Amino acid sequence: MPTSTVEDYLKRIYLEQVHSDGGLVSPGRIAQALDVAPGTVTAMMKTLTESHLVVYEPYAGVRLTPAGGRLAAHVIRRHRLVELFLVRIMEMDWSEVHRDAEVLEHAISDQLLERMDEKLGYPSFDPHGDPIPTADGLLPVLEQDNLCSCPIDAQLTVSRVTDQRTEFLKLLERHRLKPGRGLRVRSRDVLTETVQVDPEGGKPLLLGFRAAARVLVQKT
Repeated sequence: MPTSTVEDYLKRIYLEQVHSDGGLVSPGRIAQALDVAPGTVTAMMKTLTESHLVVYEPYAGVRLTPAGGRLAAHVIRRHRLVELFLVRIMEMDWSEVHRDAEVLEHAISDQLLERMDEKLGYPSFDPHGDPIPTADGLLPVLEQDNLCSCPIDAQLTVSRVTDQRTEFLKLLERHRLKPGRGLRVRSRDVLTETVQVDPEGGKPLLLGFRAAARVLVQKT
């Protein structure tokens, strides 16, 4: 059985590959994301290579093998199902479940995971709008705009929040910008790098480009 550390590395490589359209992931990005020294990443890449979970090209980057991809998808599936279970069944706040899910994703059995999936009605998305991989390891690729690239003054729906820091999620909740809620982008100012957002049922909100890019939307 893979250790929790191995699973953490595989999950991070998987998520970075998604952002880079399947290309090589630099060790530096992995080190930054996991808050470890570059030398630690290099040593782990050699271990994962020996286990046939990654293909590592020194000074270039790393990518998952099919076996590594399947294992990483399963870890992500556990994490996102746990988050939804904690919110929907245990009635925890969506801003507080990420840390607990980081621990529980390594601990629950496959049998318990499938019972949770059944109890939740076989969901496709977690509380933050992140897609949940299927039991076969398939992760849907969704075309979504963010608040910096979506049409101005169109009727939109929040579909996903990529920043899961507690403070950021609480800010969005206060302004009714959780997944499933409607909104319109009224304007963007390139000079001040701000976006004027008009949430449905909430007060207008001014977001900086960095924060706005972390809120994904779809046309209603």
